[in-house]
Amino acid sequence: MIKRAMALALILALALGLTAAARAEIELSYEGVVVAGETIPVTAAFGGRLSNMKLRKGDLVNKGDVIAEIATTLNYAPLEGTVTGIYAEEGDDAEAIAGRYGAVLYIEPTNRYTIKATTEKAYNKSENKYIHLGEKVYLSCTADGTHQGTGMVAGLTDEGYTVEVTGGEFYMGETVGIYRRADYAAESRIGRGSVGRTSPVAVKGSGSVLRLHVENGDFVERGELLFETVDGLLDGLYATDGRVTAPTSGVVASVDAASGESVTKGASVVKLYPTASMQIELSIPEEDLFELFEGEGVDIEFYWDNDESMNYKGIIASISHLSEETTDAKKSYKAYVTFQPDERVRLGMSVIVYPNGAGFEDGADEGGEDAGHGEE
Repeated sequence: MIKRAMALALILALALGLTAAARAEIELSYEGVVVAGETIPVTAAFGGRLSNMKLRKGDLVNKGDVIAEIATTLNYAPLEGTVTGIYAEEGDDAEAIAGRYGAVLYIEPTNRYTIKATTEKAYNKSENKYIHLGEKVYLSCTADGTHQGTGMVAGLTDEGYTVEVTGGEFYMGETVGIYRRADYAAESRIGRGSVGRTSPVAVKGSGSVLRLHVENGDFVERGELLFETVDGLLDGLYATDGRVTAPTSGVVASVDAASGESVTKGASVVKLYPTASMQIELSIPEEDLFELFEGEGVDIEFYWDNDESMNYKGIIASISHLSEETTDAKKSYKAYVTFQPDERVRLGMSVIVYPNGAGFEDGADEGGEDAGHGEE
């Protein structure tokens, strides 16, 4: 192989005690290793609990791959009704909106009537003085009994109790008797009250609104998803979902959060070595410094490429101005070569670098114009 022949020539030159100028006529080559050019963090766009984190250090990811997911807080409809007001937009602070408008959104209940009642007109029996939360009751107007319906005791107050009308039609302000029996027997009467409009129910939330799942006028059932919120402020910038995706292709340098952990907005989930930033690190002996130049093209041979079937090209991006002492007390200088890696190149791979495009036979083009690789 070429690199072996060149190494033998260099050894022979050293054995003969040639000057540096004479050695310069022998083709130079340097051993190097593929290193990361930079490290970038992939951060959480908002706070929450991390899930589906399956990556490990050293894994390869492609741009757009899902790295993990951040669980959102799901806000459901507390009752059946119609959405009558949405005051928040995606990206808004839910608590700030609720502070200004009383809620993120309101739901007008299907049951339009509420009766404020007391036991003052209850039939004179001791058990009629004790009202049970959630019990079903029967309603009849006191005027002529033509308006009848059903209800449920929805709340107890210091003054009496409230009944949510679940069936029947009544007039606003109409007075109705409330009974425990469907035959409206007098002895089952537990009170009397006035029909009023059921107030819309305020639905609040904490954090920032990530996604709205309803619009004004939508009919919703109890338990239906209304909106999702996340921890922290989104500053008007919000994601379409809770996925954390890779901004570029690269190798996982570190995993900074595990599934089940809570992360805050801006916290690093993983760090990546971008594939496009891979470089080759070399050590240049002091005596060769003035044979090499930044911007000079080079040819690259990988140790795994035994057949030399793939000729990579690169460019000397930088040569350090600080020396490093080697084990034999000689000085060397770090240099870095940029090139275009493909899917076969991995961090830590060993290479031989030939300056001036002189490392390959068969009239291979000199490097310097393109930091890519050429085929056989």
